[in-house]
Amino acid sequence: MPSVLIVDDSPVERRLLSEFLRSRSEWRVFDAADGNEALARVAEVDPDLVVTDLNMPGMDGLQLVTAMRAHYPEIPVILITAFGSESLAVEALERGAAGYVPKGRLTEKLLDTMESVVALARADQTYTRLIQCLELTEFRFQLENDPDLVDPLVDLVQQMVQGMEFCDFTGRLRIGIALKEAILNAMFHGNLELSQEELRQVREAMARNDISPILRARQQTAPYGDRRIFVQAWMSREEARFVIRDQGRGFNPHEFPPPTELGALDAERGRGLALMRTFMDEVQYNHVGNEVTLIKRCEAVSTG
Repeated sequence: MPSVLIVDDSPVERRLLSEFLRSRSEWRVFDAADGNEALARVAEVDPDLVVTDLNMPGMDGLQLVTAMRAHYPEIPVILITAFGSESLAVEALERGAAGYVPKGRLTEKLLDTMESVVALARADQTYTRLIQCLELTEFRFQLENDPDLVDPLVDLVQQMVQGMEFCDFTGRLRIGIALKEAILNAMFHGNLELSQEELRQVREAMARNDISPILRARQQTAPYGDRRIFVQAWMSREEARFVIRDQGRGFNPHEFPPPTELGALDAERGRGLALMRTFMDEVQYNHVGNEVTLIKRCEAVSTG
């Protein structure tokens, strides 16, 4: 049973969020009133995940993210973002937070985000020793529009990244999140052309480990179900490059504001793009908007 530490200086907010998680999931829930208390609780209960508000007295959410990466780098941190805190939230993401959930959408987004981050954090490490011998790798996949294919592919990439000592745990997790968002965007927005309401229902079903009737119907309907996602990856000890292309009609990425713009993190559309832009060194789209290139350069990692 996974565990989460909720950090918020408001006793009411902590209680409501804790009761929500306990009533809707099997997560074990602990809480703390600020960053300093959170670090003490982490040492005590060893949670799988930390969910923190940004604005708190004493050690705030931004400082907590920095401290967690320094002292507990293998425990992911998710931010609760308030409208107007975009610049601070993006800085926290750049410092090592694994994701964010807008405060106004906690009941819709929090559980799904928590489970997705923890699943990526637990990527299988079976081949780590062998991959440490790897200098350069390239692979290509042609994927059907099946979400069940995404996590295994992302796990493979994370094993490669970790084994090649390309970056630390947080860096590996961020690459995995960005890649997953890119592939799901290609699948749901590109190939299947799901509306925002349809996508909401599909993601809710995925959070329940179920298949949405909307998704099943679209997978069986031409031309949507006949389209494929093409994933190419090149990884060396200096750089990782991923190209994801769908067969949809494309879109204009310039329609979406940068993550630091007011309201950008609260917007329903563009969430995946905001994470990709924050977690990767470069994000490039082709002129059609149906192919994205993600580039991450090596971080120095101590071999101990």
